[in-house]
Amino acid sequence: VQLQASGGGLVQAGASLRLSCAASGRTFSSHVMAWFRQDAGKEREFVATISSSGGSTRYADSVKGRFIISRTNAKNTVFLQMNSLKPEDTAIYYCAAHRQLALYTESRAYEYWGQGTLVTVSS
Repeated sequence: VQLQASGGGLVQAGASLRLSCAASGRTFSSHVMAWFRQDAGKEREFVATISSSGGSTRYADSVKGRFIISRTNAKNTVFLQMNSLKPEDTAIYYCAAHRQLALYTESRAYEYWGQGTLVTVSS
């Protein structure tokens, strides 16, 4: 699976942004998908993950209630709707995938990674 993230940009605090991650290949619907982020000088951190069917999701406490992860298997795409953005959400956002069933929050569990898209939130 090859992943291509897009949709990042510069926004003001309180604004919304939607990230997309397009996947190649015919096995997208069998992969758990996730979003991670990494700010300069910090470790990569978990943001959200969604099951292969889209029926189950899991979020980091820092984004719960503000971000929504979703997927459209017919279009091989996973989304991250980010609302009420804060300056501390500034980071490069990566989409990732793995073929197991569990909704892992550890980055080492994910086999496939996109190139990242930069989100900058100004105060």
